Formats: sequence, structure tokens, C-alpha cells
Amino acid sequence: MNQINMKFAVVANPNKFEVKKVLKETIDWAGENSVSLLISEETCKLTGFHNPDVIQKTNSDKQAIDECDLVIVIGGDGTILYTARISSHSSKPILGVNGGRLGFMTDTKFEDLKEALQKVKSGNYTIDKRHFLKAVDSTGNEYFALNEFLFARKDSTAMINITAEYDGSLINTYWADGLIVASSTGSTAYNLSSGGPIVVPGSGVMLVTPINPHTLTTRPLVVRSDKPLKIRVEEQESDVSFSYDGVHYKVDTLPLEVEIIASDLAFNLIRLPGQDYFETLRNKLMWGKDSRRIRNEEL
Repeated sequence: MNQINMKFAVVANPNKFEVKKVLKETIDWAGENSVSLLISEETCKLTGFHNPDVIQKTNSDKQAIDECDLVIVIGGDGTILYTARISSHSSKPILGVNGGRLGFMTDTKFEDLKEALQKVKSGNYTIDKRHFLKAVDSTGNEYFALNEFLFARKDSTAMINITAEYDGSLINTYWADGLIVASSTGSTAYNLSSGGPIVVPGSGVMLVTPINPHTLTTRPLVVRSDKPLKIRVEEQESDVSFSYDGVHYKVDTLPLEVEIIASDLAFNLIRLPGQDYFETLRNKLMWGKDSRRIRNEEL
């Protein structure tokens, strides 16, 4: 790969105030290091950055990804998920730079940005493959999720019944506000806020987590992701929504039947030297922190 004429795509959320500062720093670094940045026309317009010596404008973020050597994502995990959707068939390495409040896949902080970009340019990184989950409905339509699939009640106070089967065996018929089927990557997202466990990415599992189940004995379940999980929602009093990574699919008729399994498609997240998943948990979730110990250390 030609180090002098490298092309980095930049996918950013221009609606976040912090993103503009991170993007300016990225543009300044690219100008100093003979790197071209492929940025969509819309992002340039919304941020006010044009810099023709550095920026090559594209018609879309997807075009920028298709034509680059690697991708810089500036924002939070929402921007990462958006990038995952539009690049699901691409194998480009992706560096997540935090331009929001929380982000488990946007590990690089602003103060470390230039050092991180230098490491990426020199190839000093490893790839953390995050596999998608694939869902196929009864008509053959395919859906891909990096974090989770969600089945939930819609515009109603009534609970819904959702039946889950794993590898041909009945798991349960859930009576709840909804059901989350999450990947290990998505374990720290909606799954975690609904009482599901944290699972190390790359564990080869998916999580079945009910949302506010009627019975307290109904607990989250962890199953291997290389065997099919079938979710069925029968016709009932409440309307039902189905979504994947926050993208809603219109459910016109019930029953809805979806089979979920691990996909061969992977999101190639860049892991820089020194970055550690458990450190991310401790820093962003205060995971394992004891407030009593913190107070004693401050005294």
C-alpha cells in the first residue's frame, strides 16, 4: 500500500458539536502527512470544511468507503452502526474516534487522535473482527445487525407473546414488553440496560434477553450463534415492531417469523496497541469501581 498517497474515508455525525473539533484535527493531521480524506459533500457542507488540498468530496459516505484504504468514524456508537450498515459487504479497516459521550467501539479519544492516526498510517494496529448477526424472515428477506435485533410492543400498554426456539428446541414463550437478540458486540447496548450480561466480543454467542418479562424467573439466556434461533410473534392484541440496530422494519401482518444466526460478514474494527476491552468497561461504565474505595483514596 502506498503510504504517501493513502486515502482515508471520514464518516462523521456533523450534528454533534464535538465532532467538528475532531474533524478539524483530522484534516490538519492529513495535510501534514500527505493523506487524502474522502468526505461526503453533505458532511463538508454541514461542518463548513472544504480544504481542497486535503479533502476529496464524494456523493455519499458509501462512495467514500468504497474508494478509500481505511475508514475513520467520528462520533459515537450510533455513527459506528450507521457505518456498519452502509459498509456491511466491505472489508475496510475502521477506526472509531469518540466524538460523543459514550462509545464502546469509538475507543480513540481526542487527545490521542494524532498519535492514533500516525499508528494507523504506518500499519501499527490489529483487526478486531466483529461479526454481524443475520436474520431471515419467512419470505426470504435478510437483515443484518451488528448489535441487536429487537421485537417489541408498539403503541400499546399490553405485553406481547414471543416464542423462541433454538436449534429445533423450544426455549420459551415470553410474555413481556419485548425481546432482544444481541450479539456479543451488542451486549453493552440495549441488552445491558435491560439486565442482560456483558459478553466479550468474539465469543461466538448471541444473547436472548426479555424486556420487562411478566415472570421474575424469566432470565436472559446465552446461546451459541452458529445454530439457528427462531423467533415467532403470533397475531395478538398489540401491534409489534421489529428493528435491527435501530432501523425499524414495518410489520404489516402477523405472525412474524424470523430465523437468526451468525453471519459471515464482519465489521473490521481497528484495535491500536494498548487498547483493552476491560479498561474500556472500567472507564466508560465505571465497571467494578467501588465508590467507597474511591472516597478513601481521595481522603
